[in-house]
Amino acid sequence: MRTRTRTRTRTAALATALAAGMLAALTVSPAQASEYSSALKVRGVQYDAPGRDSNSCRTGNTRDEYLTVKNYSRTATVNLRGYVVKDATGNRFTFTANHYLQPGDYVRLRGGDGTDSDSANVVYRDNCNFMWNNDRDTIYLYKPGGSRADIHSYTRNGNDRDGNGYITFH
Repeated sequence: MRTRTRTRTRTAALATALAAGMLAALTVSPAQASEYSSALKVRGVQYDAPGRDSNSCRTGNTRDEYLTVKNYSRTATVNLRGYVVKDATGNRFTFTANHYLQPGDYVRLRGGDGTDSDSANVVYRDNCNFMWNNDRDTIYLYKPGGSRADIHSYTRNGNDRDGNGYITFH
């Protein structure tokens, strides 16, 4: 009888350990949880603007570097006002004006100077310095309250298979 009791105890302990492991595997980490709690996500980034990099507002190619943020909701319209985009070194841009994204709509956040336009789906950073590094970087999108909406890290060699300077995330 003692053998059966030990076997049952071991079987119960094994079943408990397996159940705990499965529960841990199904639990979402905080970074993943915040990513999936937001309708707005980083669709992609043109991190390496075509041509020779130049930060000149008049003759440079900063405007050709952009980040695409998309509203993945099927029903909710989202106002970008108060959302913040940052990179790994702390460069940041805050959407200060109302810019409404309908379900499925997107906006391109471009470098350089320009006129923001809802009809053209563009917002300019009004800064002629490049934001995204050409070799590697991390992109953070924060909600107006400060919680993380999305995050993506990239490397030129690891994520840009065709070498065109553009990476798609979602």
